[in-house]
Amino acid sequence: MISERDSETTFDEDSQPNDEVMPYSDDETEDELDSRQPEVEPGQNQNRDAEESREPLKKDCSWQVKANDECFYEQSQFKRTIFLCFKKSKYAGNAIKTYKYNPITFLPLNLFEQFKRVANFYFLVLLILQSIPQITTLSWYTTLVPLLLVLGITAVKDLVDDIARHRMDNEVNNRTCEVIRDGRFKTTKWKDIKVGDIIRLKKNAFVPADILLLSSSEPNSLCYIETAELDGETNLKFKTALEVTHRYLQEESAMADFNGLIECEEPNNRLDKFAGTLFWRNTSYSLDADKILLRGCKIRNTDFCHGVVIFAGADTKIMKNSGKTRFKRTKIDSLMNYMVYTIFVVLILLSAGLAIGHTYWEQQIGNLSWYLYDALDFNPPYRGFLNFWGYIIVLNTMVPISLYVSVEVIRLGQSYFINWDLQMYHAEKDTAAKARTTTLNEQLGQIHYIFSDKTGTLTQNIMTFKKCCINGQRYGDCRDGAGQLQSHPEQVDFSWNMYADGKFSFYDHYLIEQIKSGKEPEIQKFFFLLAICHTVMVDTSDGQLNYQAASPDEGALVTAARNFGYVFLSRTQSTITISEMGIEKIYDVLAILDFNSDRKRMSVIVRESGGNIRLYCKGADTVIYERLHPRNLKREATEEALDIFANETLRTLCLCYRDISHEEFEAWNKKFVEASVATTNRDEALDKVYEEIEKNLILLGATAIEDKLQDGVPETISRLSKADIKIWVLTGDKKETAENIGFSCELLTDETTICYGEDIRQVKSTKDFFLTTSLSSALLQTRLENQRNRAGSSTHSSLRMNEPFFQGSRDRALIITGSWLNEILLEKKKKKKKLKLKFPRTAEEKKKQTEKRRRAEAYKEQQQQNFVDLACECRAVICCRVTPKQKAMVVELVKKYKKAITLAIGDGANDVNMIKTAHIGVGISGQEGTQAVMSSDYSFGQFRYLQRLLLVHGRWSYIRMCKFLRYFFYKNFAFTLVHVWYSFFNGFSAQTAYEDWFITLYNVLYSSLPVLLVGLLDQDVSDKLSLRFPRLYVLGQKDLLFNYKKFFLSLLHGAITSLIIFFIPYGAYLKTMGQDGEAPSDYQSFAVTAASSLIFVVNFQATFVCFQIGLDTSYWTFVNAFSVFGSIALYFGITFDFHSAGIHVLFPSGFQFTGTAPNALRQPYLWLTIILSIAICLLPVVAWRFLSMTIWPSESDRIQKNRKKYMAEEQQWKRRQSAFRRGISGRRSAYAFSHQRGYADLIASGRSIRKKRAPLDAVLGNSVTEVRDARET
Repeated sequence: MISERDSETTFDEDSQPNDEVMPYSDDETEDELDSRQPEVEPGQNQNRDAEESREPLKKDCSWQVKANDECFYEQSQFKRTIFLCFKKSKYAGNAIKTYKYNPITFLPLNLFEQFKRVANFYFLVLLILQSIPQITTLSWYTTLVPLLLVLGITAVKDLVDDIARHRMDNEVNNRTCEVIRDGRFKTTKWKDIKVGDIIRLKKNAFVPADILLLSSSEPNSLCYIETAELDGETNLKFKTALEVTHRYLQEESAMADFNGLIECEEPNNRLDKFAGTLFWRNTSYSLDADKILLRGCKIRNTDFCHGVVIFAGADTKIMKNSGKTRFKRTKIDSLMNYMVYTIFVVLILLSAGLAIGHTYWEQQIGNLSWYLYDALDFNPPYRGFLNFWGYIIVLNTMVPISLYVSVEVIRLGQSYFINWDLQMYHAEKDTAAKARTTTLNEQLGQIHYIFSDKTGTLTQNIMTFKKCCINGQRYGDCRDGAGQLQSHPEQVDFSWNMYADGKFSFYDHYLIEQIKSGKEPEIQKFFFLLAICHTVMVDTSDGQLNYQAASPDEGALVTAARNFGYVFLSRTQSTITISEMGIEKIYDVLAILDFNSDRKRMSVIVRESGGNIRLYCKGADTVIYERLHPRNLKREATEEALDIFANETLRTLCLCYRDISHEEFEAWNKKFVEASVATTNRDEALDKVYEEIEKNLILLGATAIEDKLQDGVPETISRLSKADIKIWVLTGDKKETAENIGFSCELLTDETTICYGEDIRQVKSTKDFFLTTSLSSALLQTRLENQRNRAGSSTHSSLRMNEPFFQGSRDRALIITGSWLNEILLEKKKKKKKLKLKFPRTAEEKKKQTEKRRRAEAYKEQQQQNFVDLACECRAVICCRVTPKQKAMVVELVKKYKKAITLAIGDGANDVNMIKTAHIGVGISGQEGTQAVMSSDYSFGQFRYLQRLLLVHGRWSYIRMCKFLRYFFYKNFAFTLVHVWYSFFNGFSAQTAYEDWFITLYNVLYSSLPVLLVGLLDQDVSDKLSLRFPRLYVLGQKDLLFNYKKFFLSLLHGAITSLIIFFIPYGAYLKTMGQDGEAPSDYQSFAVTAASSLIFVVNFQATFVCFQIGLDTSYWTFVNAFSVFGSIALYFGITFDFHSAGIHVLFPSGFQFTGTAPNALRQPYLWLTIILSIAICLLPVVAWRFLSMTIWPSESDRIQKNRKKYMAEEQQWKRRQSAFRRGISGRRSAYAFSHQRGYADLIASGRSIRKKRAPLDAVLGNSVTEVRDARET
């Protein structure tokens, strides 16, 4: 029976103590963070506590796997009904399927998908309407040919893509490995592997499924793997088998007899998480991620290993992570769709108006023509209704069927231009720029905000051990006898060390002398700690000692210890081998206390040769100093050294140790074992146990590692800033490091006024946003009060509620931390624990809870809005100590509240969320694997290439796409509206003004190529001038080249052109006599004249007569000229062929303009009419262009006018190289530790000298009085 107290325990986040609330941790995946406890009805809450207490394991570990037992999976409990009585096993097979079609389904399925597009479905309906004789006045092929062309191009593209997927699937599914069959290992294809199978994998083989490691050829059944296919990281990792399976499962017969039962979590996408239990021989054994090999991993440095399949095929973690990627669309895409809908509306209104006109005409005039039809058939409204559909058909070209295909062709070409750009090729890494998507090119020219990672993105992420501080003494400076720094120091000779790395450089000879003398035990402990406290792997496959480190930082530290005589040689599951000054020693590793984003440190506990137990720890200075023993004599000296290293922009890390008694260790180890086998909240339990042992530490010293900026970073940031692009740096480093890097890359300058996040706090005792005791509170509180007052006042509802935070136009920057971000935005979560829920019993309680949630949500949204407004008023923002989830959250907030186009750039796995969230994601091929690249839209080798991607390719793509769309809509309206004017002279009878074949081929052949090449090749200024004048980029940010105004101007221009194309020939043909004495004013001659005029107007440019496409083409090539002349020649060639007697004899019903073109085009009068039409169409446009370039020139017009001058200057002009020379003050920093448990990157904080902190009264102007002075560094 459930007690009343248990059933009524409440869950109220606001009522929990503060220590129960923690910020987001990157230990979880995005799915975990986004997950929410499902709502439960009151009736469902009964007996929940009893059920949870009776079967906790069943709830958490519901996936059961029985080794070598196929019958086990035939039980009904493992079947699920898929349709009626048909059932399917819940265990997936190992064959993967990524293709969409097969030979039978391709045609119907592909057509179905294509006709889901509105434009394609619209033309299908038109084709059906054209089969009705009472409606159509057009031949069926006028719609069918363009539709088939569009469908065919798309189908071929889809088919090629799907064939590639078929080949990839077959290649993977037909790989082989050895599987236990009938008591022995047999070669089996991957697609035939099942859950519960025992498999054997050999060296360099890929893992075919998610398997539990049972044993291997290595001591203690270690298994070395490479996860490049999984997460992009190339460093080696190791997995370990259970001791019991290592001991008993080595022989083939033992494998065949193994019948263990595994209960674990359901299939999920958490790559670094696994919880389960193995039941075997009446004993249970805890399982975690360290014992699981995931599909896609590669076996390295291990001759063979054995495992049992837990998840197969679609259930594997890599397949769970390959779900649908968020579809990104450009702003122009959305605008283009709305414009197509607008055209639909215009089409319907025009058709309705013309149909009404036909009804009126029939009533007033048509009834007089009694001899044309039976009087019983005379029904004007009915005939008007039929004509409505007739005009829908006749004016169908107003809706651009080929628009989307043309846009995709342009984008594909622009993507190839990015791929082929040799100026974005990084020779050192042999990495070329890569457009990984073809749908976002023009959006590269509209970026407002750039969100950048720091380490590996702005910096090289190549770490070099430069200096250290041991027992308060600094080493690494190269000074002569007088104590002065040497300009050309002599490098230390490490030839005495057989394991020395030849690439390692060090210049302090005194440290080497101290090490060789052996008189300083603290120095020995220092380098011994570097050699033993890490998770580095050793690779000796080529006979050399190669380290595979989880991060460049850790690799640099172990390499340094190696050169100073303390060499890490090898490790097993429980031991590690170190060469100490040439003497090999083996130490028992009793425990590894791993990194995570909250701990910011790692430790190892080892038993030394004398039996003593010692803990070695390294971590950030902030966390290490909190755990030091009070009587550390060298604490101040080490802190001073840290400050000096900071002034030299070096990355720092503190080292310490403590001795542990056997009794203390035994007591602690029991807790450690209990926490390590916990089935729920294992990570939290381990962290709590780690805290108990990492205390009273003895400080050894600190390391200093150099990480230089990449080439061209300051210049790139300077150019992007001049392009009015705001740059935010989002990094896991601490605040001082991030600020110093900001100065080094010129994101911050001496003129920048810096505002700090700690000056803007939220006081929980009040319910007002940003109330602080600092100077900024007054302005922020005033803003909130104004918002509240205006919200309640109808008279001020139209006023802008978000007044600026800052006065004046100073150069400002904001620096905030991840913890501040969580606090200010209320982004918190509860620690995972079993919660008991109380549900509202009355309607009043429900109403109160709903109102409370509504107020909390509104309050949170207002805080987010204010934060974004505050940050966006700054030229630069630096967010430090942020997690990957927070990076994505910041990007999402700017997207939500500013409606701005965002770009995120990074190089590591911790940047993937941010890259996927931004409108444009850019990955850099760096030292941290390729996961960021694989998740990105564009990738290249160095940050400096970003300026060319945006200012050149992005701007060109935007200009080209805008010009293409404007003239695509223009030429379609100029072509189509001629039918409308013709309607006034044919009784609104839905007759066409052109020949049917001209209508069919106009968009396909006659006018498509020139405008398409404008979208591919046009450029207003050269690439060098684009980089030299970044302000040209602003056009795209402000949407000046394509918007609704430009759209309607294009439609108006097309309408005016259509008027001229129709009425000039019409007026010229009235009462006209040709050379042969006959009147040329027949319908066929008129149609040829109008069509010829239209083709010239939309295609050609001559010396004195500037035609439309040529008029707006800024960059002429042979291809442009060929397309214009070729299109005109093609038109006349096809027209003469289609008007010949021969083709009329073959197809009399399809070609009825026999002899029209040869006869009409012989008349000089007709050519004069064509020339007059062209001149009247284009002379006003030429005049307007001339006046605008002369009187109101744009920035690009001015540059074009002076381009020869700039080209001459370009030969002499060289960009000033920015040097990083700051010498005012510094901040020390430490590594930004990995955001995942395990082989996490020790991303170090870079250092630089920064300016003094600016007083807040300088930030806020004279809005409030000064409360505190500027902080001196």
